[in-house]
Formats: sequence, C-alpha cells, structure tokens
Amino acid sequence: MVTKSRLSALLAALVIIPGLFLPLWKLEFTSTQYPEGLELYIYSNKLYGGDDGNDLTEINVLNHYIGMAELREEDFTEFKWIPLVVSIMVVLTLRAAAIGTLKTLLDILVSTVYFGGFSLWRFWYMLHSYGHNLDPRAAVKVAPFTPPLFGTKMVGQFTVTSYPAIGMYFFILFGILVLLGIYFTYKTAVRMMPAKPV
Repeated sequence: MVTKSRLSALLAALVIIPGLFLPLWKLEFTSTQYPEGLELYIYSNKLYGGDDGNDLTEINVLNHYIGMAELREEDFTEFKWIPLVVSIMVVLTLRAAAIGTLKTLLDILVSTVYFGGFSLWRFWYMLHSYGHNLDPRAAVKVAPFTPPLFGTKMVGQFTVTSYPAIGMYFFILFGILVLLGIYFTYKTAVRMMPAKPV
C-alpha cells in the first residue's frame, strides 16, 4: 500500500522536474526610454531575454555604457551545477519515496534548505559583483550599486524589479511536499508507538 508519506515524496520528485526547464527568476527594467520595459529571465542553465532574446542584447549594450560587464552564460558556473544538483535531488527523493523512512526525508529537507540558501546567496553575490565592478572608463558614470534580489529599486534612470518566476514555484512546491512527507511519516510513527502501561 502506498502511504501518504511515500506519495508526497514521489510527487515532490516529479514536481521539481519542470523547474529545470522553466524560468526561475525574472528581472524587469523600465525607464522613460524603454516604457515597455526590458525583461531578463534566469533559468537553471541559461539566461534569456524578452522579445525573443533581443532584450538581453539590449541590456548588455546599456551595461557597456555604464561600465558593467556583459552578461554571458559562460560566466555563470551555476548553470553547470544547478541542473546536476537538481537531478541528484530527484533521484534521492525517489529513493526516499521507496524507503519511506523519516531519516531519508529529513536528509532531503536539510539538503533542500542548504541548496536553496546557497543558491540565493550566490545570486545576490553575482548581482553585487556586476554592480560594483564597473569600468572607470565607461561613457556614463554611475555609483556602484546592487540590483534587487527581491522587489523594486532605482538603478540610474531605470526602475529594476526582480522576483521569482514560475519555475521557482515548482521548487517551493517540492519543499512543501517534502515537509508533508515528513509530517505524515512522523504521524504514522507516533501512532504505531506502543502504548505506555498504566
């Protein structure tokens, strides 16, 4: 019989897979010169600009004027290891679904928290590095800055808005399902404990 905890783990392993192929984060850049805005999508393995990729080219042109480095996929080591880590997590979660013990699910939860925390820190670090390592010979001088990780911030003449994209919600759902699996496993373990003699 498939228990609720095993089913939760199985569903968790399945729902995280779309996150590999959908955008995880979105940045929007708007100004009076660009009223329709420019869009940048961050996937687990690539960068993609709005307007069929043209927005990324335009963003890099603007970055050049203020002395910011060009956004190039090869400079993001995350694009190499994030898909690998997620694939390993899928396998480990399927293993947890097969074994069905509290320990295996707790291991998944701890790994998820560490992976998520490190990934967010790494994203913030990249934003900080790009905004603070400006070429002093740039045509337009701006003070060093850090684009927002969450929310909206003025950067020069641009309003920059950053928030999770649809792929990130699959990762969040993954975490919720793992927590449910832990809850059901613990609840079953408590129910099966022998009653204390009166």
